[in-house]
Amino acid sequence: MPTLLLTALLHLYIGWRVAPHLPGPLAVGLFVALLVVSAVLLPAAFLGRRARTRSAADAWTWAGMLALGLFSMLLVLTLLRDVLLLAALPFGVSMATLAATTAPAVPLLALAAALYGLFAARRTARVRRVDVPIAGLPPALQGFTIAQISDVHVGPTVKAAYVQAVVDTVNRLKPDAVAVTGDLVDGRVGDLRGDVQPLAGLRSRHGTFFVSGNHEYYSGIAEWTAALRTLGLRVLVNEHVVLQHDGARMVMAGVADYGAHHFVPGHRSDPQAALFGAPKDAALRVLLAHQPRSAAAAADAGFDVQLSGHTHGGQFWPWNLFVPLQQPFTAGLHRLRQLWIYTSRGTGYWGPPLRLGAPSEITQLRFVAAPA
Repeated sequence: MPTLLLTALLHLYIGWRVAPHLPGPLAVGLFVALLVVSAVLLPAAFLGRRARTRSAADAWTWAGMLALGLFSMLLVLTLLRDVLLLAALPFGVSMATLAATTAPAVPLLALAAALYGLFAARRTARVRRVDVPIAGLPPALQGFTIAQISDVHVGPTVKAAYVQAVVDTVNRLKPDAVAVTGDLVDGRVGDLRGDVQPLAGLRSRHGTFFVSGNHEYYSGIAEWTAALRTLGLRVLVNEHVVLQHDGARMVMAGVADYGAHHFVPGHRSDPQAALFGAPKDAALRVLLAHQPRSAAAAADAGFDVQLSGHTHGGQFWPWNLFVPLQQPFTAGLHRLRQLWIYTSRGTGYWGPPLRLGAPSEITQLRFVAAPA
């Protein structure tokens, strides 16, 4: 109830600040109608899954999430317009003229941003190629590639067709290994089993490795662990495997999500435990950890590389500006002491089907020898 009241008040705020300054009754009527539809549909973004049938639940969720994306754009643009009007006060600008000039920009830009963001979110994620320089990398591991997918969020609006397109793209890369760094799903196994089935078609020399994200714990971690294993994914929970590659050995390790212990006490994320017993002569030690904030513990444990996701790169402006309040890295390749951390912007999206300034990605990471 408090959330519904807050969203209703914010819709009223947008209407109060914009509608009186639109050109003519038709524009005012259309804008008010848009706000009413948004306010009515927005609760479906959170309550739509309670519908009796799966198809109805998905349809209501779709409608609610589209409304949430548009509402977000309207709110941000209304706030920016108010900041502009306030900043113009000391300069003797006609407030009436400026208000009338800028008001139509709010709904027009919001609709344009929502449509472009929808297109950017729904298209198959593009391949992002990243070279990671490793000191002392042996020739056998020169050019070793990992295809990383992360934060697909298979659920009411991300279905099997999208997953199949991601699998096809990954397979065309012919990677040495595939890493799935959490938040693969948004829902129960019973509802999404068919939508994740294409993952069984992932192909690489050494196989596919998976670590949990927070959403797997929201959705039933035990059931999802069992289901993903039947698809051929190797689930790593504070453990590692040793890969033999052309005579060289490397470690592929994985930890449970940073907050997993709040759901399953025995799943506390532990990079030290994940590396325990690994061969000392391993030329490369890679950790899969859903959240970037595992990096300090990964560096302490002695890993060379950490692959993460979780942030979505912010997914759409301006929320990307707030990611650093929770995570040390928002997106891309960074260094912490001897550790390289790569944070994916995500292969799907969460919540509204909207991406602005943070494109989705399928990452091809290639390990190369660092210059002496």
